[in-house]
Amino acid sequence: MDERFRGLGVALVTPFRDNGQIDFAGLERLIEHQITGGVNYVVSMGTTGESVTLTKAEKKQLLAETIGFVRNRVPVVLGVGGNNTAEVIEALGAFEMDGVDAILSVSPYYNKPTQEGIYQHYKAIAQVSAAAHHPLQRAGPHR
Repeated sequence: MDERFRGLGVALVTPFRDNGQIDFAGLERLIEHQITGGVNYVVSMGTTGESVTLTKAEKKQLLAETIGFVRNRVPVVLGVGGNNTAEVIEALGAFEMDGVDAILSVSPYYNKPTQEGIYQHYKAIAQVSAAAHHPLQRAGPHR
């Protein structure tokens, strides 16, 4: 196991202003509170991050701001999941992955794949996320 992910990890909430926009000042305060409190890593867009209610542009900005506010003090985990493997891979490709240390993804829950299907789902995600961190591999079939 990667030692960076031992201890306490927190799935950050996504704070919003009254007008429905993301409250980035609130996010910065939240991240500071978590890091000062001793968390070992943070998760952006986990189940408490309201990712299903965010646009693609908001997701990109939320991740970028989270990475910026963390400033390499703790690892950042990106939550990206869904039932459609191709859409998960497409979503991963849309993010700037510099500053992302790991991916958190749920097993497809609606379509209930076989064990082999779950394995192939995660294998595809692993290949794409590894390629995102290794520029020489980016020319592969998913890019």
